[in-house]
Amino acid sequence: MKLSGVLPFARELLQKAVSAGDIVIDGTAGNGHDTLFLAQLVGEQGTVYSFDIQQQAIESTAKRLSEKAAEHQVRLIHDGHEKISQHLLPEHYGKVAGSIFNLGYLPGSDKTVVTTPETTISAVEQVTEHLKPEGILVLVVYHGHPEGQVERDTLLPFVRSLPQEEYHVLEYRFTNQKNNPPFIIAVEKRKKKSQGA
Repeated sequence: MKLSGVLPFARELLQKAVSAGDIVIDGTAGNGHDTLFLAQLVGEQGTVYSFDIQQQAIESTAKRLSEKAAEHQVRLIHDGHEKISQHLLPEHYGKVAGSIFNLGYLPGSDKTVVTTPETTISAVEQVTEHLKPEGILVLVVYHGHPEGQVERDTLLPFVRSLPQEEYHVLEYRFTNQKNNPPFIIAVEKRKKKSQGA
């Protein structure tokens, strides 16, 4: 297949936006795969903020980072992603180059603990505010379960309403696949136009 799958495409977007030394956010640490990927992109001079409300996720992510000697540039935060602004250092305001959220539940764990529309939208508002120009937020939407469908149906109108003068919003999905496969919403902060004559 020549088309990128959903998860590889998410990483392609982040690779375009994130460079060594950058500030990035993983809104859902989960099992640590994305946190490690981001940590490797930013290198030791960068900073990764990685959030999860489940202690199991924080521990899994810490172990994965330690195995790859990538823990030094990561701030693991046992808190909900709707608290991003409370944990972001002031010197990082407006400087976030990339962010990823895998919505839904932590694979292999308690499926009753899921991301919710209210906290996700709050987190998206905070991340987009702190994105630098051409910074990208990637949301991987898992909607094959009832709570995921509610979250999808709340999230889509919200991102579609973001002002086009400030953001590019992309949906990337395979539309002929069964069982509600995950899809991507990507939000890129636009460069401000210079005030010419």
